[in-house]
Amino acid sequence: MAEPAGKRLKSSLPLCRAHRSSAGSRARHNLQAAVEEALCGVSSLLWDGAYRLQALASVFERDDVALPRVASFFHQEALKQQDEAEAMLGYLAERGGNYCGKDIQKPGCEEVCAVLPALELLLLQLKEEVGVLVELNHLAREHGDPHTASVVKSQFVAPRVDRVKLLGDLLTSARRVGCTNDQAGGFGEYILNELQDELTG
Repeated sequence: MAEPAGKRLKSSLPLCRAHRSSAGSRARHNLQAAVEEALCGVSSLLWDGAYRLQALASVFERDDVALPRVASFFHQEALKQQDEAEAMLGYLAERGGNYCGKDIQKPGCEEVCAVLPALELLLLQLKEEVGVLVELNHLAREHGDPHTASVVKSQFVAPRVDRVKLLGDLLTSARRVGCTNDQAGGFGEYILNELQDELTG
């Protein structure tokens, strides 16, 4: 028995609920509506991630935390994330797709005031994004769009794998030097801020 045409499989892809398809676009070629909607939703996810990283960077710039190299690291990560979000939007426009912006939500990291939970939050965010991007890759292949699948894999998934490894190393170093989850911080945070080369990357 075949599935109804309008039924969707369970998915973790962030879809744009108010998406307006650009079926009349002259630049549109072989871009299925489901893939266009998923690209729009993933773009929004990447923008949300950049906003969260910017908020984390501002935490470490405060005078009661004062870890400038950690703040710089989160600023650099936020800029990478913004560049990737812009690249995703550029690709969507290149294929004749349409982006529907959404309301900006709170970043959800207001309680993070220490290096260890901030790095764990970033690692969790990157792993979630990798999963969503892999699912987008599969969706594009299922809908007969190998170009989108190739672009997603080469430009968005591959760079994140290296970043996940870097974050794993940073988390190991943070635990090794004695970073804690509490707001007071300590000598471990100072040592990590001063000696970890990856923070200036």
